[in-house]
Amino acid sequence: MPALNHPHPHTEILANGLRISLRHAPRLKRCAAALRVAAGSHDVPLAWPGLAHFLEHLLFLGTERFPANDGLMAYVQRHGGQLNASTRERTTDFFFELQPNAFAGGLERLCDMLAHPRLNPDDQLREREVLEAEFIAWSQDAEAQRHVALFNGLSPDHPLRGFHAGNRDSLAVQQPEFQQALSALYQRFFQTGQMTLSLAGPQSVDELLSLAQRFSTDFTVGEQQPQSAPPTLMTTANGSYQQTDERRFNLLFTFERLPNASAEALDFLCTWLNASKPGGLFAELRQRQLIDNLKATPLYQFAGQAVLQVEFKLTANAATQTGTISELLGDWLSFFAGHADWSELREEYALLQRRKRQASDALMLARLDCEKLEPELSESGAIALKAILQQMNPTPVDNLTVAWQLPPANPFLRTAEAPAPAGLIRGQTSAHRGLRTFAQDRTRSRREHSPMQFSPALADDSGEAAIYLRWRLDPAPSANLQPTLARSLQSLCDDARQAGVELSFSETGNQWLLKMSGRHEPMPAILEQALLCLTKPAADAWKSNDSPVPMIAIRQLLKELPEQCLGQSPRPAPQPVSHADLQQQWATARWDGLSAGLPATGQTAITRVLNRVPGIPDSKMTAAASIAGQHLWSEVPSDANENALLLFCPTPTQALADEAAWRLLAQLCQTPFYQRLRVELQLGYAVFSGVRQINGQTGLLFGVQSPNASVEKILEHIEAFLKRLPELISTLDDASLINQRQTLAEQLDGNTMPLAQAFELLWQGKLGGHSSDYLLQLQQAVLLLDRTALLDAARRLIHAEGGRRCLASGACPDGTWQPTARSLPGL
Repeated sequence: MPALNHPHPHTEILANGLRISLRHAPRLKRCAAALRVAAGSHDVPLAWPGLAHFLEHLLFLGTERFPANDGLMAYVQRHGGQLNASTRERTTDFFFELQPNAFAGGLERLCDMLAHPRLNPDDQLREREVLEAEFIAWSQDAEAQRHVALFNGLSPDHPLRGFHAGNRDSLAVQQPEFQQALSALYQRFFQTGQMTLSLAGPQSVDELLSLAQRFSTDFTVGEQQPQSAPPTLMTTANGSYQQTDERRFNLLFTFERLPNASAEALDFLCTWLNASKPGGLFAELRQRQLIDNLKATPLYQFAGQAVLQVEFKLTANAATQTGTISELLGDWLSFFAGHADWSELREEYALLQRRKRQASDALMLARLDCEKLEPELSESGAIALKAILQQMNPTPVDNLTVAWQLPPANPFLRTAEAPAPAGLIRGQTSAHRGLRTFAQDRTRSRREHSPMQFSPALADDSGEAAIYLRWRLDPAPSANLQPTLARSLQSLCDDARQAGVELSFSETGNQWLLKMSGRHEPMPAILEQALLCLTKPAADAWKSNDSPVPMIAIRQLLKELPEQCLGQSPRPAPQPVSHADLQQQWATARWDGLSAGLPATGQTAITRVLNRVPGIPDSKMTAAASIAGQHLWSEVPSDANENALLLFCPTPTQALADEAAWRLLAQLCQTPFYQRLRVELQLGYAVFSGVRQINGQTGLLFGVQSPNASVEKILEHIEAFLKRLPELISTLDDASLINQRQTLAEQLDGNTMPLAQAFELLWQGKLGGHSSDYLLQLQQAVLLLDRTALLDAARRLIHAEGGRRCLASGACPDGTWQPTARSLPGL
């Protein structure tokens, strides 16, 4: 069993003034860095809104030492990692995650791009157009505008009411005053006194310290700069206000002059406000059929100020009941405030925080350490919580017959009793190990013939495991059934997440998929409870009027893609469903599954639970439908004014050699594709490419969302890029090709990948008909690729030997494309 993470990271201040946080976590397979600069959108001159966001973008455009095609973004993508950046009100964060052997190169590039930005005027003009495209999409995104409107009740003078995204009008790149402001912002804040670097990984603290010291030497040394204090949040004495928008009711609470540790106090309060356990606010409101969901979250915290949002997603008949909801919240807060020191909840909260750190990946750990939150509610946090509750001014309601209760303990947080040793049954001891019984024979027989496969491909000593259960349904279910089952699982998903297990239940066409990944100890108990929720949903799970959440066009296409790839006819329209309908669906459902990472005792426990799986065990696999030679077009209408397109190019065959070639092509394409369509052609800010596996079918996926280009023009640019692939491959020198091949092979090592990522690959391999050593065989196929094989793969891609599937926000063009059934008028 791997060592657990210490609750506190190692912290110190380097000789150059850089604050560092170092977390040694031996169980991790990846390393992560998070660098926070204490400067954000509220720290720029009023004349140049969006300046901080603009600077964040510019820093990714390459340096003298590492130009864009070898900068942090290209490097992380090439090594199969992840990265992002975020500009908030008073902070700017840069973060990435990589394999240990590539981590030093990533950290070197991160530090170099912050220490030596070029800020080239031509780059600035091009990047301003990217921010303009982002601004257009942001201004048309209903969810983004809803978020902005939340601050309308604040003082007009507070910067939260201002515009900070930046666009073509606010970023006057060619004016000397703008350049002076940009340079001043960088020079004042991008220096060691304003920075905190957080590193997390399996390396020792000494190794992480050496990396931090080595790559931070070029940072400008400086003293911590004060950030100007904002004006008061409200112009009146009232510290709260409310907003109603369609089916959402928001209560906003503002706070002034909060003591230290208010961030952990707000997190503590939100943890229990959001709890869906019986006896709490969420459960009471849902039992009264007033809400479908509740979410409390801090929107802003700085210099003793804070804004807390409590959002209620209303049912259809609750629009006139917002007064009742406010009263019930006030009464619950009064009940909660009446507990002197919250001793039981503080103990539970400490367990939650400890488990979060035990289960988090490297990137999450690095970002958590950047926040500097205590892993428990400290005494100063309890003092801050009392100040917060006092400013919320909770009011009890007379004659209210609600028996509020504090949330009960999460049963999955406590270590389960160790199961009996493998191979023994009740009454046996190790002296009987050589004896067999009929009961053991039946258990072994069930396991050997079970549609649940226990894969040996991943190590079983990491403390983590994954389980997928899939049901294939006939006939296709009503669209209302899956949301009902998801609501039934909601409270369990919360408990599982707190215990270090991600639990989800999704639908694609006529398939339902239950996923579990994370710490293996609580999995048998969680799975048993999940199966109960799926077969016998509680009464309130059937009552909902959920409306779909609007998405930007490209996300809508990504959501639709898996269902399109199954090639099924349109599902039945939503209609009222009952428990009888669900039981009828389960009666004919065929199920199979896959698990990996479980030790022998865990496999035995899961096998016992599998006896409760509804449906018919069926391990027979069906091959993914081939679209070889076809050009299929699906129109997915969008409310946005922007055009979006996805192009999915499947491999010509299911052979591992084809998949290996497609994966290497994807790696070679990623940076040039982004450079060509986003940077050079300025098509839009949503431009990406990569490998996608859907129902066992591997393909190259290209995506673009553009405020200006038509879907035909977007497709034309993608096809033009594909035709240049042979040239791209031919100009790559032998050493670079060998390096790219080796890098890809290392990324496919199941022992160095995060378990959830490795297991998803194993699952797709199973759906594609591959053996249990799929990952190892795929690695070997990658290492056998040479230039000739890669050029041949590019030719087959260009000629669409595996077919083309296009999803777009516009209609099918004339010519070689064939509209799918879902694209035909009236369907």
